[in-house]
This record gives sequence, structure tokens and C-alpha cells, in this order.
Amino acid sequence: MFRLLVLLFATLVGVAAALPVSAQEPLKIEDLFRPAAYANPILSENGRYFAVTIPINERRNLAVLDLETGNAVGLTSFSDFDVIDINWLGNDRLTFSLGQARSPTGPGQFQGGGLFVVSRDGKETRKINGTVREAQQLNRIYRNLEVYRALPGNSEEFIAQGNQRDADSNDLYRVNARTGRLTLITEDRPANAQSWVLDREFTPRVVTSWIRDTFTFVVWYRKDAKSPWEELTRFDETKGPTFVPLVFEDDNQTMQVAFNGGRDTMGVFRYDPNSKKLGELLAAHPKFDMGANAFGSTVPGVITDPKTRKVVGSRVEAEQPETVWTDPEYARIQRTIDQALPETVNTFRRTPDGKRLVVTARADRRPVTWFMLDEEKRTLQELFVSQPWIKPEMLVEQRPFWFKTRDGLEINGYVFLPNNRKPGEKLPTVVHIHGGPQVRADTWGSGFGWLEGQLLASRGYAVIVPNFRVTPGLGGRIFYAGFGEIGRRMIDDHEDAAKWAIEQGIADPERICMSGASYGGYATLMSLARFPSTFKCGIAGLLVGDMELQLTSPSTDFARSRSAVNFWLRMIGVARTSDIPREISPQFLADRIKQPLLIYAGADDVRTPLEQTSRMVRALRSAGNPPKHVIIKAGEGHGFGKVENNVELYNRVFEFLDEHIGRRK
Repeated sequence: MFRLLVLLFATLVGVAAALPVSAQEPLKIEDLFRPAAYANPILSENGRYFAVTIPINERRNLAVLDLETGNAVGLTSFSDFDVIDINWLGNDRLTFSLGQARSPTGPGQFQGGGLFVVSRDGKETRKINGTVREAQQLNRIYRNLEVYRALPGNSEEFIAQGNQRDADSNDLYRVNARTGRLTLITEDRPANAQSWVLDREFTPRVVTSWIRDTFTFVVWYRKDAKSPWEELTRFDETKGPTFVPLVFEDDNQTMQVAFNGGRDTMGVFRYDPNSKKLGELLAAHPKFDMGANAFGSTVPGVITDPKTRKVVGSRVEAEQPETVWTDPEYARIQRTIDQALPETVNTFRRTPDGKRLVVTARADRRPVTWFMLDEEKRTLQELFVSQPWIKPEMLVEQRPFWFKTRDGLEINGYVFLPNNRKPGEKLPTVVHIHGGPQVRADTWGSGFGWLEGQLLASRGYAVIVPNFRVTPGLGGRIFYAGFGEIGRRMIDDHEDAAKWAIEQGIADPERICMSGASYGGYATLMSLARFPSTFKCGIAGLLVGDMELQLTSPSTDFARSRSAVNFWLRMIGVARTSDIPREISPQFLADRIKQPLLIYAGADDVRTPLEQTSRMVRALRSAGNPPKHVIIKAGEGHGFGKVENNVELYNRVFEFLDEHIGRRK
């Protein structure tokens, strides 16, 4: 499992070999879709044990490695879910949840979820909260529970949050990991509480609540556990400006918050909740959100030293991950690591003893690799390679680009080109649209778009992976512009990205296909109906054909959630499901779709249920354009998890593309 790289600091430069320039061999489908050999390594509190997921039963299952002895023990053996959201409780126990790692919208719960505790040796296990699937089998509404934070030095207890007491509110609980007992610690709270911030003594001091049947959120604060709640501010999540409390500083009075008032992107500020005044700007980027995105989800931002708690730098998920250190010692360490690993973007964190650093090396053309840097011994030890069977020469560059929409937005994306493309060569092109849509599903070196981009580029296709309005993380202007525009300007963005590829001399305008899953499947169908001269074929996975059905059918996993339905109505731009116009549902535009289609779905999908695919296929057949291929897999949900199903799917995709837009001339 370990390979030791003894690297004297004086000779660190040039360790990584240059990439060969020979013609690229087609990347094997199974090489990308088989579970990673190692993923998500997390170090225990004492720095001795790594929790990591490894492939068991063709799924990502949990194991623990002892760094002192080299011994490893597998703790789970799920065959229908991947282990996600792993946390250490001290050094003796771990928590985890279940999900679908290969979802086009990022690792999700879908029929998984749940909250589980397991001892480090695997001898003690406990289910704290059941899964979505179990709730469905009992015909119950799923009540969520997830880890909010571990407690230092404590393997027996942790703090969890969930809507156990009220379906529309998140409470905090102190959880006994051994017995599963929950003790409510937020009994006194505003209605419809959504997210919490604890102070340094773990007292709930800030909560953001939701005003029922609106899109308005209210941020509340109290001076201590006995003081009344006071309103700090409120905001409309669909319009902004967005205000997200992040953390209390050491004085237990000053907060750090993410805010985009008076600016496009979210920046991290100091904030005095007693005077309600914004203070020093700690971190900001002109094009990408920091601290939190406009949707309210946390993203990289300020970095603090774990011992001194002083701000030492900042990090942003930009076109590529970027880190800026204000602390000279951290900057020195970064230079040392970057000299040793010049072909990757490298991040690091200190072990609890302060003597070693865990280094994560990411790249678009290399599998993620984790190292241990020992500054005293002057060694860099390779710990884990996520996919050791993938070599750099098998992959292509993931190049960032920016395109302008017809109404003036500037949006980023990525382009994948075959390694041996000649200058000026126009290629058959696939425009891949991410799922969500209100998620940032594709980042540098990861995401469903990266997978498809690498597979298709290795076979001679150009692949354009654009973001589009309502994608969070790219500033408020792009995010807020998506509300009310599903099926309308959001679809325009997809064609604008294709036109960018034509203008750049990348895409052959007569050979452009669209691909996507979940929202991307919906977008593919809508784009074929609206822009038949641009898109010559489509690959639509996990699709939505009837938007009204999607929000009303009991087969979906969210139709019974009033708040979820209302949010989607706001994104569509109507007040009621009965007001949804038929022209934004591709099922009712089937007679306008003349291009060849490949459609795929999971039989057990609860996010975009199989009824959506079945009705869309019937509509296309009635219109005289039946799909060329319809692939439905039993035992699969919102994304294919089984390697053999992905191999079959993409072999069909390659045949489909070769037939309808052709390989390179």
C-alpha cells in the first residue's frame, strides 16, 4: 500500500516526468468507472489512523489503515451504495452515510442517506438513522440526520443536525455514539430553522431560518445561551444579496461571514453581530465565490491555523484550485511541496503532532494522489493513489474557457481536446451539460463532465463542458440570472457555448451533439427541439420530459416536500404547478425533435423516475422519431453505479456518435 519516496529537499525539483507526446490510446471505460482504489482519506485525531474508501463489491466501502503497523481492516461491505460523508470521532469511532458516488449531480443520497457509527476495529456498529429506502418501504417521509461536527478528544459523542422533530426545521442534537441516544440542544429556536453556527464553547448562537412559503431567509443571533434571539438580517435566496454566517472567532463575539452585498462574488468578511456591522474583508475573488456560494452552500475560503486559529491564507475553487498564503511559514511549505510535485495542484494539512503534513495532489491528467511529508526526516511518502491504473498519457488537458451569452453574461467552462489534434482542426464535438441544475458539478480534475470529457476526447471528439446561469459558485450575477429561466435562457446558454466552440475553430458546425444526465438530459431534449440546426443528435440520461409531472408525481423523492416544489416553481418562474407552460417540457415538443437520440435511465431512480423516460420515449415514437437506443438498467438509480452497465452504456454511446457525427476525418 505504501511506496516511500525518499526525497532530499535539495533535489526536490523535477520529480514528475514530462508527459509523452505520442498518439493517445483510447481510454478504457472500465478504467474510469471502476471504484477508485483509494478515495477520501481522512486522518484520525491522533494522526495514527487513516479512514479511506476502497473497492468492495464494486462499491466504495470504508476501511481503516494503521500507519504504525501497516495493518488495514475493512469496516463495510455494501453492494448497493457507496460510503460517503465519513467523519472521525476522536480515534476510536467513525460515522458515515450512504449515497451514489457516480451521480451526474455529484455524490448524493437518493435512496441512501442514513447515519451510521462503526468502531475503528469494526467490532461495534450502530445505525443512528435509517436510509431513504427504509423510509420508503415503511411508507414514511424520510427524516434526515447528519454529522454537524465532532467533539475534540471525544469518541463517545458528537453533534448532529436534522429535521427529526419538525420536517421543515433542522435541530442540533448531542448524539451518544455508543447507544444512539439523541439529546436536543436547540429546543429554544426560531421556527423553520435551517442552518446553525456554534461558538467556541459549542453553544448554538446563530441560526438561519426560512419564512414558510417564501424564498426569504432570516439570520438570527443571541449573545449567549440565555439571551433572546435577535434578527441580524434577511435575504431572498433567489435574488440576494446572500449573507451566510460561517464561524465565530476566538473572542466568541466576532464572526466570519460570506456576503455579496455591493459585489458580484461572495467574499469572506469579519462581522460584529452586536453592532450588525461588516468589518474587514478577509478573502475575495473577482470571478468565483469564497466562503459560501450565493446558494448558501459552503465553499473554500479563509484558512486558519488549527492550533493558533490565526488566519494564514485563503483558498478558492477557481478555474483550477488556488491557494494564497499570508503566513510566511505556510508559503515556504507550499513552495517546497510544489517543487517536489510540479505537475499537480497541491494542498496540505498538518497532522495533530505538528511534525508531518498530509499532501493532496490533484490534476486534470493524473489521478489524485496523497502523500505524507515528514519535514524532520526530509521525506515525501506516497500513501494512496486513487486510480493507479490510469497513467498521465491516457488523459487529456482540461482547459478552462470563458464564453459570452447572448444577453451578456460571461460564464466559464472546460474544453477537452484529443492530444494529437492538429492546429486549426475542426472536430466532431459533444457539448456536455451538467446536472442539478443549481449545483457546480464540474470542477478541475473531477466531476461527471471530466469523466465523459476524457472518454470522448481519447476517441477523437472535442468535448465542451460549459457552466450556465444558476450554476452556483461563479458569482451572484450568473446564479440569480437562472431563476425563472429553466427551458428558456438557460437553454440559450447551452447553444451559446456550442457557438463559442465553432467560433474558436474547435467544433465542426455540422457535427455537434449534446449530452447530459438529470438536468443535462432535460437540457439535451430541449436544445434539440429549439436548436435543430446546431445540434445534430442527443444523448439524454436520467431525463425529465414533463416538468409538471416531475413536481407532482409521488414517484419522485421530493414532490411531497412543499419547500422543494416551491423552489423549483421559482426556478421555472410560475406560482403553481398547473401554471407550468407546456413549451418548457420536451415531452410536448416531441414533434419538433427530429435528430437521433440515445436515452438511458435507471429503473430504480427516485430523483427523475422511470415514468419520465417511458413517457418521453412514447411521445417520440408517436411523433415518428423513436430513439435509436433506449438503455434501462435494473437496480440502478440516479446514475449507473455498476461498472458493467457503464461499459455497455458508453460502448453504445461511441457507436451512436460514430454513426451520427462521425469520427475525425
